[in-house]
Amino acid sequence: MGLKVYADRTSQPSRAIIIFCKMNQIDFEEVKIDLSKGQHRTPEFEKINPMKKVPAIVDGRFKLFESHAILRYLACSFPSVSDHWYPNDLTSRAKIDSILDWHHANLRQGAGTYVFHGAMAPAFGLPLNAQVAEQGKKLMLSSLSKIELFWLRGDSRFLLGNSQPSIADLCLVCELMELEVVDSEERERILEPHQKIRDWMENVKRATHPHFLEVHGILYELKARLESRRNKVSTNL
Repeated sequence: MGLKVYADRTSQPSRAIIIFCKMNQIDFEEVKIDLSKGQHRTPEFEKINPMKKVPAIVDGRFKLFESHAILRYLACSFPSVSDHWYPNDLTSRAKIDSILDWHHANLRQGAGTYVFHGAMAPAFGLPLNAQVAEQGKKLMLSSLSKIELFWLRGDSRFLLGNSQPSIADLCLVCELMELEVVDSEERERILEPHQKIRDWMENVKRATHPHFLEVHGILYELKARLESRRNKVSTNL
């Protein structure tokens, strides 16, 4: 049995793992779990991940969930993975781990809350919630400032002043790509004051070309559907 990645590309962590595998020539089977259809709540998937969330992997008889744990496992298990993603040097690893641990309760919570409740909810049959979205936006904006202050100092191309991306760069930039589904003018207002963030995102896109854009294609499709839905609502008002 080879590696299976259970994922939905609308999910930031799913995209990060798929891109990582493609970038490092890891042979894998992508098993789509459609969140909008509730496939993550089926008894079959619960056997893979009892938390009923994506992504998850099965490697032979070994099952694992939580995206950061999966990326660490893949980086350490497959010899084709370049060292810069998750260095053997323990000090460098600890710094990357620190960013990943911070990510969940800060950038991910803020951006995820803002984008879901401010734009994506209708795709899952749920109403928008401007108040909750605004709370998420405040945390997201605070997180952007912290990234620039602590990890993108000077003319750093990647986090921690590295010359090549790590799994932390990939996770955080995939998170920020969620902004593609919000109104274009609003996205520009959010990112315009953060030139370091914009440059860093472009650096990660270039370093992971062509897989980054290919895997994120689903976001552009989702954005078109959401804009069409918003236009219909405006026309009916």
